[in-house]
Amino acid sequence: MSRLMVVTGTLREAGVLGHAEMTVIPGGGDAESLRARLRASAPEATGILSFGFAGALADGLGIGDWVVGTRVTGGTEAECDPRWRAALLARLPKAQSGPIFADGRLITDVAAKREAGARHGALGVDMESHIGAAVAAEHGLPFGIARCISDEVSRALPPAIAVAMRPDGSVNGRAMALSLATRPGQFADFGRAIRGFLRAMACLREGAQ
Repeated sequence: MSRLMVVTGTLREAGVLGHAEMTVIPGGGDAESLRARLRASAPEATGILSFGFAGALADGLGIGDWVVGTRVTGGTEAECDPRWRAALLARLPKAQSGPIFADGRLITDVAAKREAGARHGALGVDMESHIGAAVAAEHGLPFGIARCISDEVSRALPPAIAVAMRPDGSVNGRAMALSLATRPGQFADFGRAIRGFLRAMACLREGAQ
């Protein structure tokens, strides 16, 4: 039976979707494993959607705002399917539409965010869209991006966030705790980032409907 494939970053992002008519594959920051799993499922797929959180690369995007991709740039160059884009914008009428940057990196620094946004003309960044787009192109499948902003361009992500994701998409609490213990000066930024993720998760759940 043909199914929609959805690629996300984490298990928590995957968990907001109803899985009855789709195959949801968390990337977990493990590019090669993600590529292999997408390729294995692609013969039975109707298309690939990149879904979940994104970091803002442009001013004017706040936590909880949605971005529907026009194309992906960075790790690969690919256009999003125009019919899917139109359908997503119809379902998410307040979303902005524009390019998404993805090359597998988690961009945490404000200067690096702004540089990537300016160089690529991108609204947001995630860690999976380039792989989803590449596999979709290999198999002649439509590809789309719907991402919810979880951190603003003007805010850096603390080191504890950078070590938070395991390759299976689960949260590495031990690594986060170790980072906080060795660099306690990040506690305030870490708390702010977590509050932002919680707000974004509520918007992600709403948008997933």
